[in-house]
Amino acid sequence: MKVTAEKNEKVSNMIFASIYPLYINKLEKKGRTKDELDQVIKWLTGFDQDTLQALIDEKATYGALFQQAKIHQNADMIKGVVCGYRIEEIDDKYNVYKQCRRMEKLIDELARGRKMEKILRQEKK
Repeated sequence: MKVTAEKNEKVSNMIFASIYPLYINKLEKKGRTKDELDQVIKWLTGFDQDTLQALIDEKATYGALFQQAKIHQNADMIKGVVCGYRIEEIDDKYNVYKQCRRMEKLIDELARGRKMEKILRQEKK
């Protein structure tokens, strides 16, 4: 599937705080925690807990969230298919959509019980 400018814009304007509780519910049903969710989001975005909470409290959009983020240098190691889109094939000009799908891939891996060391990609030594 191809990402369009309209799709990128739609995701960019979605309020992160309205989706965040859905992530928590999904993970708690699978025996994971809010702290683990936050750890994954903070790894990807470079936020600390206070910044993440402030963005949630101010109802920041995904666009604002990823505009402020310092995306982890190993984020390009996140590969695979989420919602029918192959992450590594999403054009960089659709940055918000790509980062959103990367985050959802990490959350999916967490929900499936993958170990945190594997989710938080590290360079092979």
